[in-house]
Amino acid sequence: MNPESLARPLRVLRVCLHLLVAVLLAVAAVRALAGQGPQRAAVLAASVLLAVVYAAGAALPLVRRSRGAAAAWLAVLTAGWLVLLVLTSDGVWFAFPLFLLHLFLLPTRWGTLAVAATTVVAVVGVAAHQGTLTPGAVIGPGIGAAVAVGTVLGYQALYRESERRQRLIEQLTATRAELATAEHAAGVLAERERLAREIHDTLAQGLSSIQLLLRAAQRALPDQLDVAAGHVEQARRTAQDNLAEARRFVRALTPPGLDGGSLPAALRRLCAATADRSGLAVRLHLDGTAVRLPTGHEVALLRIAQSALANTVHHAGASRADVTLRYRDSGVVLDVVDDGAGFDVDDAGRPGGDGGFGLAAMRARAEELGGALAVESAPGRGTTLAVSFAFPGTGASGAGA
Repeated sequence: MNPESLARPLRVLRVCLHLLVAVLLAVAAVRALAGQGPQRAAVLAASVLLAVVYAAGAALPLVRRSRGAAAAWLAVLTAGWLVLLVLTSDGVWFAFPLFLLHLFLLPTRWGTLAVAATTVVAVVGVAAHQGTLTPGAVIGPGIGAAVAVGTVLGYQALYRESERRQRLIEQLTATRAELATAEHAAGVLAERERLAREIHDTLAQGLSSIQLLLRAAQRALPDQLDVAAGHVEQARRTAQDNLAEARRFVRALTPPGLDGGSLPAALRRLCAATADRSGLAVRLHLDGTAVRLPTGHEVALLRIAQSALANTVHHAGASRADVTLRYRDSGVVLDVVDDGAGFDVDDAGRPGGDGGFGLAAMRARAEELGGALAVESAPGRGTTLAVSFAFPGTGASGAGA
């Protein structure tokens, strides 16, 4: 329940209060007219005056907006009630609407004191008219005051609780909006990182190969036209493959090498294409019984192999490279080993080094799927790269060379 939902009961209570005031004043006026006392005219005049004062205050918005105006109106209304109470004992019943008005329009402490004072005055007024203080003269106003205090304080407590809940809902809504914004930003960053890895592992490496092939073709011209034509043809095929990769980035599909085939077949084609373009002796070794892995794992293994072989071709100065795919009961391991110049692993992540980004991208790709990547290398001793994934439902597998 929110504060808006409490507004309707408050409007109903206000209407009931207006009706109660009208009925009580009408009863006092009718009883005065029906009686034979000398104060009939005075009671009727006091009742009419009270009705006018009450209607004026209820109709003025200033009374509801300003506590000063409300206090002044209550003072006039209370004074009129005192006159009516002096004239007739029927005026005691008007004390109940006064209780509610004091509690609603005045601060809680002052409203409660006003209710207590009004109760005392009502008891004294009834006792004065009866000539004696009876239990009924005390119990009636007392019960009326207790009911009024309980009703108003209960409503105020409920209203405060509703306001607190409304604030909590607003805070929760704001927090959810902030969380959605943060998740969106995280998704954008993750997608950027994914595209950066894909571009580095495929398009960037392919463009680098095309550049090397065109340079080789340029050196072969014009004396070795056949050799130059072969380099240009290889460059054309590489560009065609990269175009297919780029189209699959846009469509978020699997790499062309995995379309309709297995991971070992894709790795075999990768090794053959790398050897054909670079002249490097690249061999694929299979160990264990091949099984179908989740698509994400096969894509990651193929991309890591592409990036590792590209690093070997462009940076290692190696004469051979061996790619080994091992299927184990607990997982799968991919090794890429070359006999190149090697490098200092601790310095591989220096800013500005393309090789450093490639290793970081491979490691991030493996870790996203719960895998592990290990690199062993030293200057003049070649490089061994191993990436391992555990099969679903098993423990982590260790990386082996």
